[in-house]
Amino acid sequence: MIRSALIFCLFFLAACSDREMIVMRPEARETGQVYTAFVATNRGQNDQGWYGHDRAGALDYLSVDVSVPPKREVGQIKIGMGETDPERHFVITGKQDFTSAGGFTSAIRTALAKQPRGDRDVLIYVHGYNNSFSDGVFRTVQMKHDFDLPGIVVHYSWPSAANPLAYTHDRDSVLYARDGFETLLRQVRAAQPGRIILVGHSLGTMLVMETLRQMEIATPGWSKRALGGVVLVSPDLDIDLFKTQADRLAGLPQPFAIFVSSRDRALQLSARLNGSRRRLGNLTDPEELAEYPVTLIDVSEFAQESGTRHFTVGTSPLLIALLSNSAAVNEAFGQDRAGRSGLLPGTVITAQNATQLILSPLLMLN
Repeated sequence: MIRSALIFCLFFLAACSDREMIVMRPEARETGQVYTAFVATNRGQNDQGWYGHDRAGALDYLSVDVSVPPKREVGQIKIGMGETDPERHFVITGKQDFTSAGGFTSAIRTALAKQPRGDRDVLIYVHGYNNSFSDGVFRTVQMKHDFDLPGIVVHYSWPSAANPLAYTHDRDSVLYARDGFETLLRQVRAAQPGRIILVGHSLGTMLVMETLRQMEIATPGWSKRALGGVVLVSPDLDIDLFKTQADRLAGLPQPFAIFVSSRDRALQLSARLNGSRRRLGNLTDPEELAEYPVTLIDVSEFAQESGTRHFTVGTSPLLIALLSNSAAVNEAFGQDRAGRSGLLPGTVITAQNATQLILSPLLMLN
């Protein structure tokens, strides 16, 4: 019964007639708040010049302008299929293609130079399983908007099939996409940002960790030198596999945060499909990662009643309100581990190098 319900939820998320279809509406600039996302992708290009689920042999580079609608709840992404309403739907308003990797890096450098000093960070977002090109782009912009993130955002769009029945295809695509992601990381680093914050979601966290592992083999210590933080959101990743990946790195980049939830239905299904009891994103015992300098942030109590509960950190208005306090977040994820946890309302558990922070809506009322 539980498994059937989970599969139904996944089908419901993918019920759109054509999730790969993109309608560009430049006039939506006059309605919503527009953000630019830089994108690198190894998806195959279609006849309309956009990107589907096929795998391409080389990276394409572009920037995409997205309008965030004025009539929406925090954490909500609504997409119009065919008939879009800029008042309610996320809409792509513009696109610029780059003919070379150098042009892409130069554009990022130029965009950073326009930011105030101290706000020249780059957040790189890697989407998860069952995502279309627009799904990942819209999520990147939604995080930029709802969390009021400084700097600029970059999205790596790997060739997910955007099909709930294509889990194996997506996992193979993750491995296929490692070299492209390494190329992107080195290009962003060459643009000389203040910091690079790397955020992976779901199956995209496997891509993050696999790529950092292979970069460590080629350039020892690169991750710790180049990255200003790593955030794994609902990681659909085997715990033992994560440990072998982390062991290969010459020290994890800091801070290193893992958002987990025992109520994540998508990860519960993934654990069954993979023949294991749980995934890294379901982990609730910090003792299992005691030797690693990581912070487990348990957001189980913020899970919504419906849906897969697979992106609670970005869909719960209450949790977004809590984490969007930029001063608190900056200190909470700073280098001072002793002061990290007290600025967010929750229960703190320490196990050697690992820290667990259990957040609760009830504690916000105190």
